[in-house]
Amino acid sequence: MRTRPLKVALLGCGVVGSEVARIMTTHADDLAARIGAPVELAGVAVRRPSKVREGIDASLVTTDATALVKRGDIDVVVEVIGGIEPARSLITTAFEHGASVVSANKALLAQDGAALHAAAEEHGKDLYYEAAVAGAIPLIRPLRESLAGDKVNRVLGIVNGTTNFILDKMDSTGAGYQEALDEATALGYAEADPTADVEGFDAAAKAAILAGIAFHSRVRLDDVYREGMTEVTAADFRSATEMGCTIKLLAICERAGDGRSVTARVHPAMIPLSHPLASVRGAYNAVFVESDASGQLMFYGPGAGGAPTASAVLGDLVAVCRNRLSGATGPGESAYAALPVSGMGDVVTRFHISLDVADKPGVLAQVATVFSEHGVSIDTVRQQGRQDGDGDASLVVVTHRASDASLSGTVEALRKLDTVRGVASIMRVEGE
Repeated sequence: MRTRPLKVALLGCGVVGSEVARIMTTHADDLAARIGAPVELAGVAVRRPSKVREGIDASLVTTDATALVKRGDIDVVVEVIGGIEPARSLITTAFEHGASVVSANKALLAQDGAALHAAAEEHGKDLYYEAAVAGAIPLIRPLRESLAGDKVNRVLGIVNGTTNFILDKMDSTGAGYQEALDEATALGYAEADPTADVEGFDAAAKAAILAGIAFHSRVRLDDVYREGMTEVTAADFRSATEMGCTIKLLAICERAGDGRSVTARVHPAMIPLSHPLASVRGAYNAVFVESDASGQLMFYGPGAGGAPTASAVLGDLVAVCRNRLSGATGPGESAYAALPVSGMGDVVTRFHISLDVADKPGVLAQVATVFSEHGVSIDTVRQQGRQDGDGDASLVVVTHRASDASLSGTVEALRKLDTVRGVASIMRVEGE
């Protein structure tokens, strides 16, 4: 074993960063044995140096992150500060000064992954980011290494623990959205401002990363269609239950039927209770991968939190340090396929549409005619009068597979019918 330690600079010492530092200290001997050399925490860049950080030598703490990554003796920079800047500049500066990088920064990788990979390649360094997508779940490495000889056709997953906790609570207790969100906040699963989670921004960034790796094409955050889950209601869950389904916020990345393009999207969807993702409860994540040779694979586990995310960071750290010792680099960006990203208008799926209609004869025939005129085939219809006696009824239509474009035209025409009081909800049905 080499006795000279590999030096690690840690950028950020919050929930994840502090766990990375703790594991590096408490598991130092095991890490050294697995790497073939000891690893040394050489510096920790933070915003508030006065804060007490248990187990971290105060002399290592600095507010000058740029000076830390420019030192020249740093072997690996671990970036867990998040956001676009200064993280992007610090990572590129690290490459320029001879360090490889381990990052958990999904937002930055989804926006500028291609440029960061190019910078890493230019300087002959590694860029690893297992922790950016699903916490402790090994997912990036299996996609870009274990399945490198296979053809991945679809990646379907729950990649945000906060939203899964909220939807699971709504499903299991009948709670409304706000009530479930309040509980998630009280338990620490949701941030004080949960927008990034509940509006799907977090999941969309992860979908961009997954799609790029799975399909060997560049997919940016702006390419990902996104719908949040704030409009999901208890009534939607009752409808899902009647169909033998539940509702999840899904990240879906798939090849088009002709194989010439890909799509990446995030939105709430009904999935059958028989699908493996339906049983993912609480704040857990799970990702379902479909490929030609391997068939169906599922990856499941805690998708967030300090210790689980730090576990993924340390796994990357070990791999990068091994590469450092051998003088090699691991897999970089693979974008040779260069498949274009199609818009949602081309996506074909089933739909669950809930309408408020006048409770009188002939309404169903009018609605069915509109669907027929727009080439959307109906699978099932359920109509139920209201107990409040207001003369309206609920009409639920479940379609066969149709494109978003054709469904959009159908809904626009339905809104023009005098007998349709309103469109209560539209939700896709996935996981068939």
